[in-house]
Amino acid sequence: MLDKQIQKTIQQAYSSFLDNRGLKARYGQKMMIAEVARTLGSINSNHEGVREGGNHICVTEAGTGTGKTMAYLLASVPIAQARNKKVVVSTATVALQEQLILKDLPQLVTEAGINLTYGLAKGRGRYFCISNAEKVLEQQNELGQIALYEDEVAQKLDQEVILEVKGLLSQYASGEWDGDRDSLVDTVPDPIWQLSTSDHVRCTNRRCSNFSSCPFFLARQQLDKWDLIVANHDLVLADLSLGGGAILSPPEDTIYIFDEGHHLSTKTTGHFAYSLRIKSSIRWLSTVTRTLNKLLNEASEHVVLISYIDKLATPFSDMERSLQEMQTLLNMLLEDKLSGPSDRYRFAQGIIPESLQLSALNLAQAAERVVLKFEQIVDLLKEGMDGELADLPREMGEKWFPQIGAFHSRVQSIYGLARSYSASDQTGALPTARWIQKVDGNEGIDLACHSSPVSAADNLEEHLWSQCYGAVVTSATLTALGRFDRLYTDLGIPSDSPCAVFNSPFDFQNAAQLRVPAMKTDPGNPDLHNQEISDYLIQLLPTETSALVLFSSWRQMRYVLDAMPATIVADSILVQGDLAKHEILRQHREKIDQQKASIIFGLASFAEGVDLPGKYLTHVIITKLPFGVPDDPVDATYSEWIESQGRNPFEEWVIPMASMRLTQATGRLLRTEEDKGDITLLDRRFITRRYGKQLLAALPPYRRKFS
Repeated sequence: MLDKQIQKTIQQAYSSFLDNRGLKARYGQKMMIAEVARTLGSINSNHEGVREGGNHICVTEAGTGTGKTMAYLLASVPIAQARNKKVVVSTATVALQEQLILKDLPQLVTEAGINLTYGLAKGRGRYFCISNAEKVLEQQNELGQIALYEDEVAQKLDQEVILEVKGLLSQYASGEWDGDRDSLVDTVPDPIWQLSTSDHVRCTNRRCSNFSSCPFFLARQQLDKWDLIVANHDLVLADLSLGGGAILSPPEDTIYIFDEGHHLSTKTTGHFAYSLRIKSSIRWLSTVTRTLNKLLNEASEHVVLISYIDKLATPFSDMERSLQEMQTLLNMLLEDKLSGPSDRYRFAQGIIPESLQLSALNLAQAAERVVLKFEQIVDLLKEGMDGELADLPREMGEKWFPQIGAFHSRVQSIYGLARSYSASDQTGALPTARWIQKVDGNEGIDLACHSSPVSAADNLEEHLWSQCYGAVVTSATLTALGRFDRLYTDLGIPSDSPCAVFNSPFDFQNAAQLRVPAMKTDPGNPDLHNQEISDYLIQLLPTETSALVLFSSWRQMRYVLDAMPATIVADSILVQGDLAKHEILRQHREKIDQQKASIIFGLASFAEGVDLPGKYLTHVIITKLPFGVPDDPVDATYSEWIESQGRNPFEEWVIPMASMRLTQATGRLLRTEEDKGDITLLDRRFITRRYGKQLLAALPPYRRKFS
C-alpha cells in the first residue's frame, strides 16, 4: 500500500506544478499519477530493500495531450527517493530524451518542487577514447595492426584523417570539449569517429593509462550520483545483457519507466539477434591468425601466453573448415532459391536442414573452444596491465588487449549464430526465425546467416521483469484493437500486472475528419491502386498547404512521386531518403513559416514520433492500411507458428498490429487541443472488409466522411 507521507508528497508536488504553471488538473493525468503510484507504492520489500513478490509492473496507455511524462515522473520519483532506488527513464527517440532533459525534468524541480538530480546516460560509442586517438597518431600512416571488423580492409590513413583525430585530441586536452560526440560543434564523419572511440570489449577500463581523464568514465561518475537517469532502450538492453549494473544502476535497485514502450519488443528481439557472413568470416579468421603470429613474436618470453595462442590453431582450423562446409551446403541448398530476383531465403518455421545443422554444430563447438582460449589470453593481458607478470610488460598488455577483446567479441557472435543454427526449437515453443540473405561483400557475393527470436517475452522476463524493483511501460499507443493482451504476450509481462487506458482530452469529433474517398481499386492490385493514388494526389496536393503522405513501401512512394507534376515536386514535396528525417522536418517548418506549401512523402518512420502541431500539419494522407510486410522473416515465422497451433495469424497478429500502426499514423494530426485538420485513407478495404470495422472501432472518434 502507498505510504501516506509519500502520497502527500506526490499530491503537494502536483498541486505546486499546476499552480506554478497556471494549469487545471487534467483528469487523465491525475488518474495516471494515481495508477503508477498505487502500483509502485504497493511493492513489498524486505529489510534490505529487496523486492519480494510480484505486481511490480504497471502498463498505461495515455493519449496525446494527457501529460503522461509529468504523470509518471510525479508518481515514481518520490517513491524511488523514499526507498533509496534510482529511476531510469528509457525512450526510443532522441526527441523525447531532449524533451525530458530540457523541459520536463527542469519543471519537475523548479515548478513541482521535487529535489532531484538527473542526467542523460550514453553508451561508450558516444564518447572520445584518448588511448585509441593516441594510437592513431602513433601509427601515423597505418590503420593499425588489423582491421577490427569483418568487412574492413587494411588501408592507409589520409593525412586529413590524422589531422582530424589530432584536432579532437587537442580540443579535449585544452578543455574546449568534454569528449561527448553530441557536443561537438562540427560533425565528425563516422569512419573517423570509429577510430577515436571504443566499446566494452576493447576498453581496458581502470587499467588504461588514461582512465582518470577518460570522458566516458568521468560521465559514469556523474551517473552514479544522479537520482534519475535518462537513457534509450538500446542502452538499457545492453546493460541488462551484461547482467545489469554494468552501465546503469543494478536492476534490483531500479524503477524503470519505458516511455515509447511500444518499441520495446522490436528493440529486444533485435538485440538478441545474430548474423554471420560466411565468406567474410573465413577471410577474417585468416587475418586474425596473421595478427596472432605477430603477438607470438612479441611475447616470445611468455611461455603461458605462447601456449594459449598455440592451442588456438586447431579450433581455428575447425572453425574455418566448418564455415567452408556451411558455404558449400548453402550454395547447394539455395541454388534454385536465390537464383531469381529474391535475395533472401527463409527457413520455414525456423527449421534448419539436418546437414546444415550438423555443420553449424561443428562450428559452434570450435568457436566455443576459441572463446575460452581468448578469455584466458584476455585474463593474462589484464594481469600484465596490472603489473603482476614480470615477463609481460604493461605496455604490451595495453597494446594487445583491445585487439584480443575485439577478436573475442567477434568469435562470441559467430558462436551465438552457430549455436542458434545447430539448435532445434522445442515442440510447441515459440520458434527462432532463421534466414539467409545474399549480400554484396568485398569479394563478390556473400551469404549472410541470420537468426532472431520471434518474441521478446522470454528475454525480457529473464533479464528485466524478474530482476527489476519496479517498472512502468507507457506510450500513447500500446493497445491493439483496444486491448492489452497483444502487448502482454509480446513483452512477457505477467498477466496479473495492472493496466489502464487514459484517453486524450482532445475533442476528436470537432477537431478532425476521417475521410475514405470512393476508390475503384484496392491494394490487391498494386499497379492499378498506385495509379489511382497518383491521380488522386495530382488533384489534391495543389490545394494543400501542410500535408503528410504516408506510403506502405519505397516502391509505392517512388511510383507516386514519379507521377507527380514536376512543379509540385520541385516547389512543395520533401521526400524521405533524400534528406535526414530531422532535416526534412526542419525544412518543412521553415517553408510553412514562409507561408509556402510543404508536403512530406514518408514511410513508416514518419507515422510516429513526428510532432507537427498547428499550421505545420493539417492533413494526413494514408495510402494503404498499414499491414506488416508479408516477407519479413521474423513476422512470417511467427505467423507460421500461430497457424501451427491451430489459430488464425491474420486475426491474432496481423490485424492487431495494423490497428496499432493505424492509430499511430492518424495520431500525427492532432498534437495540441487547438489543432484541426483531415485524415484521408486511400484504401477502400477499410469500409468493405469485415476487419475494417475492428480497425475503425479502435480509432479515436473522428468525424467520418465515407464515400
